Amino acid sequence: MRRALAAGTVRTLGVSVAIAGVLATAGCATGADRHPGDPLEPMNRAIFGFNDGVDKYVARPVAQAYVNVTPSPLRTAVSNFFSNLGDIGNFANNLLQLKITDATEDFVRFAFNSTFGMGGLIDIASQAGLPKHHQDFGLTLGHYGVPSGPYLVLPIFGPSSFRDATNWLVAFRLDPVTYLDPLPRNLLFGLNFVSARADLIGATDILSQAALDKYAFVRDAYTQRRQYLLTGGGSATLPDYGDDTGAAAPEGASATAAPGASGGGSKAQGLPTYEDPGAAAPSTKPSTGSSSGSGADVPQYEDPGATPAAK
Repeated sequence: MRRALAAGTVRTLGVSVAIAGVLATAGCATGADRHPGDPLEPMNRAIFGFNDGVDKYVARPVAQAYVNVTPSPLRTAVSNFFSNLGDIGNFANNLLQLKITDATEDFVRFAFNSTFGMGGLIDIASQAGLPKHHQDFGLTLGHYGVPSGPYLVLPIFGPSSFRDATNWLVAFRLDPVTYLDPLPRNLLFGLNFVSARADLIGATDILSQAALDKYAFVRDAYTQRRQYLLTGGGSATLPDYGDDTGAAAPEGASATAAPGASGGGSKAQGLPTYEDPGAAAPSTKPSTGSSSGSGADVPQYEDPGATPAAK
């Protein structure tokens, strides 16, 4: 066990040094015309292309074979098992952020699923109404004000940022699988990777069909998702694509209103108002002789075929 821990430490340090070397030499990839949050775009696109090739020719075929030969209930059980182990990291990071309620829920989730859920194969906690949280060390650093830094694509691990690049190093140490003997540890890591990739087959198919620029789409989706997880959506904003009609939003309109939020009409929420050009202006004269109780501002409509009432 000690030899395994020592070997794991050496590998972790080696990968960390490699990442540091890449980041140190990344300055040559910057430029004045880069995306504001992605000054390393040329390097990131190259790594993204490498990852996309590995996914296309290795990861996706293996995941598809796994889906084809593994019954759906068994795949769900495998996914639940690794999700249950992930609650350990959620608990630790919520505790570091002093989110005591969330940390307690994470702990109870892990205890319930590990005991009554047959080691996490069955998600009893979700059925009992305990919410699943998504926390990691990058969000913990962000909680205490550490900026995310430029967008960064890591080999194999995919989209990240300078701050979030610490996630996998900490998650590796919080994962109980790390401390198993090499053979079962590597088998479980591989199964976790294949299971996670199998869960994303449908999403990647939609991405390939819908995105004109897969790199930009993944970058924007990742950064918006991380911002949402960090702030709870409180400062999430929709991208501004401009207005082809040249109409400007009303001054003072909120740019951070959540979709579906109540309160105010279209104009009050900064949305355009559409009026029927053929609609007659409502009458401003008081209604006389109306037995229906219509208000003074409601136009009166009469049936032309109706017999006039006797005076």
